[in-house]
Amino acid sequence: MSGASTARMSNPSARKVVVTGIGLALPGVATYGDLLGPLPGEGGFDPATGLVGRKMRHKDRASRLALRAAESALHDAGLTNANTTFTGVADATAVVVSTNLGNAHSICEAADTITREGVRGLSPLGLPQTSSNVIAGWVAIDYGLRGPNLTVCNGVTSGLDALAWARTLVLAGRAEAAVVVGVEPANDVATKLLGEQSTDAAVAVVLEPTDAAASRGARPRATIAGYARARDLAAALASAGVTEEESVGLWLGDEAGAGAGHLLAGTRRIDLEAQLGPLSGALGVLQCAAAAAHLESCTTGNVIATAGGPRHDAAAALLLTP
Repeated sequence: MSGASTARMSNPSARKVVVTGIGLALPGVATYGDLLGPLPGEGGFDPATGLVGRKMRHKDRASRLALRAAESALHDAGLTNANTTFTGVADATAVVVSTNLGNAHSICEAADTITREGVRGLSPLGLPQTSSNVIAGWVAIDYGLRGPNLTVCNGVTSGLDALAWARTLVLAGRAEAAVVVGVEPANDVATKLLGEQSTDAAVAVVLEPTDAAASRGARPRATIAGYARARDLAAALASAGVTEEESVGLWLGDEAGAGAGHLLAGTRRIDLEAQLGPLSGALGVLQCAAAAAHLESCTTGNVIATAGGPRHDAAAALLLTP
């Protein structure tokens, strides 16, 4: 999935991939239905109480946020028991994480320690936090998931790219299910890099093929029907399968997506970052959760989620259907 690729990632003969679980760790947002607005601005996840506890020790902030979101998503999908033990096929469940700034704070702290004290000043307990794949690793370890495990840190399109990679793993038979997490922490390093106050945000979705979901009685929330990443939004939309014949009831994107042209003219649009602040790698996965809420509300029309555009190196589009 290079920045120049516009190939549509869909196969009419393949089994479909659906969203069966959604979990949030997002202050001010109690349920994913709230994402359709107006946001309540209160309730939801409380970092002061939700990021403490025995299993949260020796983990970076982004990993702790991701674990809380994954816990809710797996429970929502019916894949954990009363003891939060994973009940699915652990050997064939993938973890795909999207984050651009997740462990940047840990890396900066380690660099500062080396500068002041040398490498002997580093704590062995803190070194795992400097790994680029630490968040996905902790989610897999916590639930014993031994399928493919990877992190996507691809800028503004990262969240949509992570969903596409997870979908591809399922369609290719590399995984029977996938936990996709989009997470960004609120800390001084993230704020400095973003140039504005960062947002504590973690969202997780569980993806499964329709036959596996049906066999265990899981309730599909949305189908991931198409995806594309291209140099401009118009090309991405076309390659993702958005046509004039297909009704789009909701567009999740920002004003930079003006290049969508007539395909999305007059479509209701929600800009999650305008309401919640910078979301970076969490954006695309949060858009997926909002899309599921729209499709569950019996509102007509498919949902298109977009990220990137003229200000970025590429644009991505994800098509979600009932």
